[in-house]
Amino acid sequence: MEDRQAQTTPGTPRNGDRQHRGGAMAEAMAIRTPIRRDSFDRPNGFPSLDATPRRFSTGANAIPMPAPQVFAAQVAAEVERDEKLARMSNAKDPQHLEAALNRFKFCSDTPSIARLAALTSPCYLHKRFGDAVDIDKVLEEIKGDDQLSHSRLMQTAASVREVSRQLQRRPLKRAVRNVMVITKARDNTLVSLTRQLAEWLLATPRYGKDVGVNVWVDSKLRKSKRFGVESLLEKDGRYKDMLRFWTPALCLEQPELFDLVITLGGDGTVLFTSWLFQRIVPPVLAFSLGSLGFLTNFDFEQYKHQLNRIMGDTGMRINMRMRFTCTVYRSAASSATSSASLSTTPSLNGTTSAPSDPQSNKIEGETHEVLNELVIDRGPSSYISSLDLYANDSLLTRISADGIILSTPTGSTAYSLSAGGSLVHPDIPAILLTPICPHTLSFRPMLLNDDMALKVSIPSTGRGGAFVSFDGKGRVELGRGDEVVVRASQYPFPTVMGQPLEWFDSISRTLRWNTRAAEQKDWAGGAAGHGEGDGAELVEGEERRKVVEGPEFDIDFAEEEVGGGSRDSGYGGTESDTGGTEREEKGGVW
Repeated sequence: MEDRQAQTTPGTPRNGDRQHRGGAMAEAMAIRTPIRRDSFDRPNGFPSLDATPRRFSTGANAIPMPAPQVFAAQVAAEVERDEKLARMSNAKDPQHLEAALNRFKFCSDTPSIARLAALTSPCYLHKRFGDAVDIDKVLEEIKGDDQLSHSRLMQTAASVREVSRQLQRRPLKRAVRNVMVITKARDNTLVSLTRQLAEWLLATPRYGKDVGVNVWVDSKLRKSKRFGVESLLEKDGRYKDMLRFWTPALCLEQPELFDLVITLGGDGTVLFTSWLFQRIVPPVLAFSLGSLGFLTNFDFEQYKHQLNRIMGDTGMRINMRMRFTCTVYRSAASSATSSASLSTTPSLNGTTSAPSDPQSNKIEGETHEVLNELVIDRGPSSYISSLDLYANDSLLTRISADGIILSTPTGSTAYSLSAGGSLVHPDIPAILLTPICPHTLSFRPMLLNDDMALKVSIPSTGRGGAFVSFDGKGRVELGRGDEVVVRASQYPFPTVMGQPLEWFDSISRTLRWNTRAAEQKDWAGGAAGHGEGDGAELVEGEERRKVVEGPEFDIDFAEEEVGGGSRDSGYGGTESDTGGTEREEKGGVW
């Protein structure tokens, strides 16, 4: 009874539990003042967690950090769902229940910042496969083995690749209870399709109930006459609690709330989905209702069949598409720095902390998760851009071009392809570096390892600045001394696969891969070569004579070639039959 009463106050640690906390948590909580770090001075290659929310174009700068009760409610809902699934499968696992209760106890007693670090997982499916392999233990064993043999190293690398393949092939079977629908903007015809889809999801019985699942639609449709919220709720009183409305702030604060995201539109709608979920992304199922179809591989006319298959026993196969974490660092002396584009770190007493490294003298600005590409261009300046490219803090080259494109494999079919970049399969973890009209033709597109942390810096001695854009959005001006750091994101973009080779199908369908623009014209000289050879026997009688003779052309072959007197050797000269006879006598072949 005392323990139950003690757990009713979330966010209040008990004295008895402080002794049971791990050293890592105590060490994390001991750091009271956030530390500003340099571009590459980050543990494990990822930014440190501080109390300041990231500044996104979705309005996150005006959203405070989630309250402790929010995380406690989320974990309680997950525990309740796991218990229901366990009762449905008649599985009695006291250790599983004890672990769930300990997790809820941890989230109730831990402050919000440390709890956010504990609950944030590298990917959406981490909770499902997190207990399969102890990554920390494997890395510790490899690090401790000073004499690792080449055979064991080869076997370990092959095993890691095999685990990755099996995870990609394994369908995900889970209960989809909350479906989010994202509709393309400025297309009223899709509003009616959204109403049709939402009504079908609400009315179709699922998971032992006589009703469907919870449906989240855009909050802008609340007052839409085409969508008709009131007429939809009148069909069943239970729809009032099942039809809900999402906002960008909700996607930023509670991405785990949605089990599946359905997009109605084109590739731009998919990019907007990536822009909404700047951290964890639910699985995305994209229906093709736009002008392009590189990322939309599902036909909306078959949405009932596809959703019944995915939400049923078949499950869904997930393709984890790579994203970039792009961070802008401002120079203190940059002329392009403004108060609106800077994001300094406030300390606990309300003051602003200065950069911790006087040598770098950089101020961390906005951070974005990018699905397609990051583009740095010269903008309206008449001067060519001069950019310094670093890899893992080592200077690679100074780029002289109109700009550069740092693209993901997903974005290889977009701007990078138009600039001369290669087509890269989305399963390949790589960073595409594509120059835009380089000054020297020797600077060609490159494929770099995703383990690299790339930094593009504007030289302080350059003639001008540059502009950077993220997936075509959030265009920001860069001044002298500013830099942009690009890393492989720990939050990939999961998309639902329709078929194993759908990427090749989308390439063939959208780019007309190895397809001629027009069919070759029929041969007008006969059946299969002047009325002789293969196929000539199919033409008989009068038809054969007409085909052999053929129509009269104003511009035709030489008469000697048709009559057989001499053969045209090109434009002009001919070779006589005598020369041909001499060649035959000498054993040559005409």
